[in-house]
This record gives sequence, C-alpha cells and structure tokens, in this order.
Amino acid sequence: MTVPIDHTSSAAGTTDLTERIARSLERARERTQGLTGPVDEPDLIRQHSPLMSPLVWDLAHIGNQEELWLLRNLGGREPMHPEIDPLYDAFEHPRAERPTLPLLPPDEARRYVHEVRGRVMDMLEQPRWGDAELSRGGFAFGMIAQHEQQHDETMLITHQLRTGEPVLHRPAPPAPPADAHALPTEVFVPGGPFTMGTSTEAWALDNERPAHEVDVAGFWLDTTPVTNGAYLEFIADGGYDDPRWWSEAGWAHRRKADLVAPLYWTREGEQWLRRRFGVVEPVPAQEPVVHVTYYEAEAYAAWKGRRLPTEAEWEKAARYDPVSGRSRRYPWGDEDPLPQHANLGQSYLQPSAAGSYPDGEAPCGARQLIGDVWEWVSSDFLPYPGFAAWPYREYSEVFFGPDYKVLRGGSFAVDPVACRGTFRNWDYPIRRQIFSGFRTARDGVL
Repeated sequence: MTVPIDHTSSAAGTTDLTERIARSLERARERTQGLTGPVDEPDLIRQHSPLMSPLVWDLAHIGNQEELWLLRNLGGREPMHPEIDPLYDAFEHPRAERPTLPLLPPDEARRYVHEVRGRVMDMLEQPRWGDAELSRGGFAFGMIAQHEQQHDETMLITHQLRTGEPVLHRPAPPAPPADAHALPTEVFVPGGPFTMGTSTEAWALDNERPAHEVDVAGFWLDTTPVTNGAYLEFIADGGYDDPRWWSEAGWAHRRKADLVAPLYWTREGEQWLRRRFGVVEPVPAQEPVVHVTYYEAEAYAAWKGRRLPTEAEWEKAARYDPVSGRSRRYPWGDEDPLPQHANLGQSYLQPSAAGSYPDGEAPCGARQLIGDVWEWVSSDFLPYPGFAAWPYREYSEVFFGPDYKVLRGGSFAVDPVACRGTFRNWDYPIRRQIFSGFRTARDGVL
C-alpha cells in the first residue's frame, strides 16, 4: 500500500512535512560530519572505551540503519551491501568486540552513508512512498533522523572519553537571567490526574505510547537540576563515605567502582577540577551536575532528606497545564523548541547555569526540564498500559524490566528532533559516561 505525496499540491501540510523531513535529515548529517570530520583516521577506528563503539562503527551503522528502514523496508529497494549487515547489527555484536570486526574503513564508510543519503533524498522527492504504516506522518524518516541524532550523542560521549588535544569547540552558554538567583528552591506540583505519554505525536517512539491517564499526588520538585555547587556540599560532608545515604546496591557499586566524585572530576589541593572535551577547568558551581550514576543521584537525594521523582511526577511537572487541564508537548507549550527555550542540539558543550531559560519554564515554575542534563528518575523502564512494540521490538521491549532506570528531559547533547515532553531514555543505574544529572522531590501539600 502506498501513501500519495503530491508536491504540486497546494496542501501546505504535505509540503511542510517533506520540508521538515529534509531539514531533520540534513541537520543530523551535518552534526555527524562535525563529529567525525575533526578526528584523524586512527582516532576514528580506535575504541576509546569498552563502553563505546569506535566512531567509524557508529558512522557506518547510521548509514546501514537508514538503508534498512528507508530504502529497503519503506522503499522496497534491494540491499546495497548485504554482506555488511551483520557487522552493524547492534544486537549481534556488543560494543566491546566491535573493534575486532572487519569494519568499513573511514573513507568507505563516508562513501557508503553519502550514497545511502543520496538515494533517500531521491526517494523523498518521489510522488509515492511505500508501506502506509511506516510512512504515515513521515514516521520512518523521523525515526531515522532521531536514530542518527541519538548516535551523534553517543559519538559526543566518545569525544568526552577520548584523550588528547581538544577537537570540538563551541561558545560558552550565555549568562543566566537576572532573576535566576531569586528563584525559589522548589515548586509545588498539584495532585490529580493528567495525561501521560502520547497517541498523537507523529514521530513519537513506541515506548512513549499510548496516552493514558495517571493520578499523581501533590509533591514538591526542585526548581532547577541539582548544581555542582550543591553536589560539592554532599562530597564535603562525607556523602561518599556514609552508607546511610546509599541503597544496598548503590553502596556495593560505590565501593566496587571506588566512586568519590562525578566522572571526570579530580581534586588538586582544595580545588575540584573537571575535564570537559579535552579541557581541564575548575568545576563551575552554578552548572547542573553531570556524569553521575543513578546511585549517586539517589544518595544525594537521601542526604538532603528528599528523593528522586517518579517518572510520572517528572512528566506531570514538565507537561501539565492546570489552566487548560491538558498536557503540553513541552513545558513552554506545543511549539517546537527554539534556542530561548532550552539548551539542546550541541549548541554548547556544557549545561547552562541553573535558572537559565525562563522562556522554557513549565506551568509549575520549574526550569530546564528539557535540555542541559538527562535527569534520573526513580522508576524502572517499563511499558505503558496498552504498549505495542513497533516497528521492531528491539527498540524498547527487550529492555523493559528492573535492570534499567529511566532518564527524562534530554541534555545539551540532544537534538530537538529526539527530545520532547514524552521522550523516554533509559540506562543501567551504574552508567555515568552519559550526560546524566538529576533533580530531587519530596512529598507534601501546598
């Protein structure tokens, strides 16, 4: 079955969709090139950490998934290079063994992804796409744009892990607004039902679906993510040495991994320093803390006499509008993110200071719920009621269960196409190479 796309039609929706797809794919590719172009061939093929793939694997995997879903599954084309499919199957080869595979060399990988993209753009200009379900609302194209941006974030994590001279350069975020210092430390989110998830967002992935009603008791939430300055107080008070604040699993991991501070932090005398994309600098007190495990976030919250929010609490704070009684797409409303709303898209290589982006404030008064840092929440990664795996179960379903904790909100490394009020991320609670931070909550009434 096919979906007609008439480029000569006066229907603005059709033209707008095609243009949105093209812009999203182009923006993702520009970022991919920016992450792979500045490094030399040895750096592209080297594995900088057993937690990560070589950059050249990510590059060719991006092209292989684009060919699989857009050219083959959607367009019905024959495979271009079927012999490489097993090499770039993320489930067939764990990251630790990918450097041993006969991967495409950097120049061949670049040619491959370029050829795939050229054919995809030709297909986009055709009057018909195949597979009505995959093409509805441009879903398959949106899924691939998100997939590439997600791997761009993964490659940015690899850049942070690599050693050597800095190769990525971005301006520092602007200073926080004048009112940032006067913000309340916490805001109240009223109790009651709200709509969680979505059944209408065209490019939403399966784990965000379907929309369903959840009743959340009133609670208090940090106005901003926890800052480095606040986290330093936890360290100074011996938080890493006191098992009272840690869960049993968290304390076992803290001891096994010898955790004493967030990843990339070192202490010189009385000063804490951090390494950020090859630059060593003093830890900035006003930035949200980043590169912490779920267990560290949980311990800090306990030390403060608080807790991490649940996933439902986080989403209600980010989306619920008590005036209209409906859930917004984003904290600020339904319009797509703009630079004044949130720190997204690798515009900067660090979080913005706490209290930034008043234009992105949620109705409850919380800021920076989108962008800056992924926020750990207390919930396990589980399906919503009525979940259906689509278009393949390996995206979400195989990860459901108590092994993974949810992260919400996106980070400075996330592109807007892969970030919205319903978007769900997940990882092992011991992971901290990711751009992960948190904010805390407490029970209570207004």
